[in-house]
Amino acid sequence: MAVTSMANSSIRDFVKFRNMSAFFGSLVGQLQYVVIAGGGGGGLVGGGAPGGGGAGGYRSNVTGESSGGGLSAEGLLAAVAGTYTITVGAGGAGKSGSNGAGSPGSNSVFDIITCLGGGAGGSNGDNGTTGGSGGGGGYASGPTGGAGTPGQGFDGGDGTGALGYASAGGGGGGAGGVGTNGASNDAGDGGPGVSSSITGSAVGRAGGGGAASYSGTIGTATDGGGTGGNSSTSPTAGTANTGGGGGGSTGTGVGQAGGSGVVIFRLPANSPVATFSGGVTQTNVVVGNWRVYTVTATSTTSETVTIS
Repeated sequence: MAVTSMANSSIRDFVKFRNMSAFFGSLVGQLQYVVIAGGGGGGLVGGGAPGGGGAGGYRSNVTGESSGGGLSAEGLLAAVAGTYTITVGAGGAGKSGSNGAGSPGSNSVFDIITCLGGGAGGSNGDNGTTGGSGGGGGYASGPTGGAGTPGQGFDGGDGTGALGYASAGGGGGGAGGVGTNGASNDAGDGGPGVSSSITGSAVGRAGGGGAASYSGTIGTATDGGGTGGNSSTSPTAGTANTGGGGGGSTGTGVGQAGGSGVVIFRLPANSPVATFSGGVTQTNVVVGNWRVYTVTATSTTSETVTIS
């Protein structure tokens, strides 16, 4: 069905999506999205307390919802027929084997919409790294949480303490709030994520990973983030397809991986069709007046979706 007018849009919105397209085609409706990158991995320290991984960057233009980093939803987009790159970022690996920081998450991309992978959780004296949301700092004097990215996520928390019992890492930053600082022997919690109802029900995603404590309280997490560990409790990984940060580990444990990201978008149910390249794993369902596509994996960084 031809579209002859477009309510609640503007020339700026039209031009913005036209520029996303690999070729300029016909207008086929409106597109709304939630794009989340892979979460960062948690650190490992055998006799101390590393930080939790930061959540993957979170961007959304769903009406009435929020993007990451405390910003409101991005502007509406006019869906123009064309072919677009789509990439789901992997979660960063947690540190294993020997003391050290985790690995950052990988970026997720929906054409010009890029979300940065979550920062890695720090280790002995290491700062958390920057990312969509920042990784938590490790223990010892001075390690700070990594910075988040404006419009995508928040900073990680700071670590504290010396080697041994009075040490605690900082929690990884989340899309919806900062990771908390370690305090004495109590590890920092992961920052909260952001909730979206784009799939028809409210789901929280992109929470930061909890930090480790040597023997005290572990860092908790929500919205897909993994919990931290201590000398008697194992940490957990970030949840797949939420971009949650991985939990930090101490003792004989292993720093946990961040959760993989996700690309979710919806188009009017009665006209546009989305066709994916062979390396894309996706599901789709009609919710009200929308068809919602949830992309959970891409085999390469060159996968595409064609809207027609």
